[in-house]
Amino acid sequence: MSLAVFLPVLAAAAMHASWNAMVKVHLDRFLSVTVLTLGMATMALLAVPFVEFPKAEVWPWILASTIFHMGYKLCLIGAYKAGDLAQTYPLARGTAPLLAAIGGIFVVSEVPGPLAIVGIVLLCAGTLVMSFRGGGHLEKLNLHAVGYALATSVFIASYTLSDGSGARLAASASSYAVYLFLADGIWSLILCLLVRGPQSLPAMARDWKVGIITGGLSGTAYWIVMWAMTKAPIASVASLRESSILFAMLISVFALGEKMTVWRSAAALGIVAGVVALRLG
Repeated sequence: MSLAVFLPVLAAAAMHASWNAMVKVHLDRFLSVTVLTLGMATMALLAVPFVEFPKAEVWPWILASTIFHMGYKLCLIGAYKAGDLAQTYPLARGTAPLLAAIGGIFVVSEVPGPLAIVGIVLLCAGTLVMSFRGGGHLEKLNLHAVGYALATSVFIASYTLSDGSGARLAASASSYAVYLFLADGIWSLILCLLVRGPQSLPAMARDWKVGIITGGLSGTAYWIVMWAMTKAPIASVASLRESSILFAMLISVFALGEKMTVWRSAAALGIVAGVVALRLG
């Protein structure tokens, strides 16, 4: 991975951690993510005049990705009900890059090099350790919660591969991103109305400013990731993106005053080692 791709993806990971830290706590996470997605769609709508309308062969990837994003959100809803999201969601994020690497071999015929494989494994391991041991002791996960977490990871890997393939086929990553964000925003609103009903609209309307800010950060971060996947192997980019948990740790330690534990230090070293291996690979 060239330095010109490596550094923007690291910046995207930092943005990903930042918008997660900014999500308002008085909205439940499902509504917060919906507001964020609508914010991304709003920003994308402003960019429509400046990008090319996707060709016919690009739309199946956009539609597939929209479906995968919908499945991802539905599985998260299940994860909220089945277990502690602080454990099930990181399990999904930590395993998704491995699934994306395996899927990339069959979908886009990309076989990671030895150093890249080492980097992917180290990043995933560090992410899981940081998530499970970074804030406290690991509690027993029930099989129901694990099932939802693994299903979520499958959808994350699926939309990663779909978006990487679609962005490569489109006239530009920007064109693909704009219309993906619009499609995702429309279907997220429909999903929210189906799951939570019209009474959810006033609650989300009160946080439209937060939606624009977090949506802008999230949209920019994921646009960078999609652009990077047109320049570098999808699995490597997807794994490097998960270094966002390292930035989240730095925010929690230096901004929120949380302690730097032995587990956090070990996980951070694993993530940094994975980042270095991906850069060299």
